[in-house]
Amino acid sequence: MKKFPLLWTLWVHRPSSRWLHQHSRVLMPQKPAATEILRWAERELPEEFNFASDVLDQWARVEKESKRPRPPALWWVNNEGDEVKWSFEELGIFSRQAANVLSETCGLQRGDRVAVILPRVPQWWLLYVGCMRAGLVFIPGSTQLTRKDIQYRLQVSKAKGIVTSDAVAPKVDSIESSCPTLKTKLLVSDTGRTGWLNFNELLKTAPTEHKCVKSKTEDPLAIYFTSGSTGSPKMVPHSQGSLGFQTVKYGRSWMCLTDADISWSTSDTSWIAAAIFTLFGSWSFGAGVFVHRLERFEPATILTTLSRFPITVLCMAPTAYRLMVQNLESRKELGHLRHCMSVGEPLNPEVMEKWKASTGLEIHDVYGQTETGVVCAVTKEMKIKPGSMGKPYAAYDVQVIDENANILPPGVEGDIGIRIKPTRPSSLFTGYVDNPEKTAASERGNFYICGDRGVKDEDGYFWFLGRNDDIINSSGYRIGPFEVESALIEHPAVVESAVVSSPDPIRGEVVKAFVVLKDNFASHDREQLTQELQQHVQTVTAPYKYPRKVEFVKELPKTNTGKIRRNKLRDREWGRA
Repeated sequence: MKKFPLLWTLWVHRPSSRWLHQHSRVLMPQKPAATEILRWAERELPEEFNFASDVLDQWARVEKESKRPRPPALWWVNNEGDEVKWSFEELGIFSRQAANVLSETCGLQRGDRVAVILPRVPQWWLLYVGCMRAGLVFIPGSTQLTRKDIQYRLQVSKAKGIVTSDAVAPKVDSIESSCPTLKTKLLVSDTGRTGWLNFNELLKTAPTEHKCVKSKTEDPLAIYFTSGSTGSPKMVPHSQGSLGFQTVKYGRSWMCLTDADISWSTSDTSWIAAAIFTLFGSWSFGAGVFVHRLERFEPATILTTLSRFPITVLCMAPTAYRLMVQNLESRKELGHLRHCMSVGEPLNPEVMEKWKASTGLEIHDVYGQTETGVVCAVTKEMKIKPGSMGKPYAAYDVQVIDENANILPPGVEGDIGIRIKPTRPSSLFTGYVDNPEKTAASERGNFYICGDRGVKDEDGYFWFLGRNDDIINSSGYRIGPFEVESALIEHPAVVESAVVSSPDPIRGEVVKAFVVLKDNFASHDREQLTQELQQHVQTVTAPYKYPRKVEFVKELPKTNTGKIRRNKLRDREWGRA
């Protein structure tokens, strides 16, 4: 046994193949335990709800009474071979200690906002649950944020506390004087830093008993910042009801989880998908959450991890799947995997086909936003239509509407909207914090406007066409970038692409493609490749959609959550950069 330097008194080990053999049967999908927790799915929205006490603590009780082996509640690994495994009981103990550190030691009060900027380390999960218990508002942030980014978030959120790592702490110190509300700085580290409290050290001596606050369903739970792909990042609030209760009630239909599963999502901790998939979603059903430290995305690491650990459910971004299919050779590499999901942006049909050909598994697309959580999904029971994002999440009435908020018939392009009148769905955010203008602009008639263009087919499936401001109008033809990008990625030379509008004296706008090439095509003649790609797109989709301009780049600009920033490329094309 060895101690993991960042966490005290936690079991860290390397699992043997014997362990995997002994436990592989019980970690495969089984019928869920008939517990009181799962009955939340049958209830209407309660007046009071706290995910920590009403779900996590109850799974700890079920775990204690269970006589069969169960997957760990949290199973964390890194590239050095270290592991941390917590049961639901241990998660409860450590998160109560975290709540005591935040409230008793640091003096943070119920309703205070706490920024948490950490990579994929176990303390992130402790702090999220600890904030629930203490009634604090959790504000996640990416470790890639710049000094200016952090300053903006601390100032507009009026955060009272911040928790971060050694790598980010110097940035915070440099802007602290301009953030008057910031009172507490906690460092997740093995070493000290002047002006900072050490979270790991405080956790060692914190009391293990803590009385969880009684939360109203509408009480604030977390604030997420939008990616900033269309202007300054906005604050999106979520409550115990919108994140916690709604996931318990509706999540099983698309996550396909039982209390015998182990799920793995590679989402960054700053993204709402990390909370939905690796906290609320998995733990709602007693499933184990697997976390890899993943300093950077490496297909070989993903494949090794899937073959080594009994992971049954996987969720990744489309970019990850695109890179994976280039390295995937056989189903054997995926071990126990039985269900795959894609989230963040639509997944190209070509990638889905290659993945299925190599693994025998379908990829189920999930569409959502920071403001909404999941909006549409392709569930396990549904027929997959490659390129479609499935049907509406049970909590929402989703429609395609026109500029006057009229519902459009199947096959007609419009704006994707969620009905908010006469009753606003409790899973939808209540409005941008301190920004009534943006909130009003996001509503049209009886609908919240997602900001995406789409179409619904005769079977009720939704198809994503692009962001409203991503649509290209060339000679009267409206062209969505996703279809062109999907066509481009089918070409053997292309790793990734982004399509935007570019000014043209005759057509007003034309399609321009920014293309990232595979290494073995890097030395090919660019003019010839351009012609090949243009001809390829003309044969795959409508000829008028082909990119009249092509630029080869080493990488595409992306947000902290991994979404392609088409707006940045578009601004450069139109001289607005």
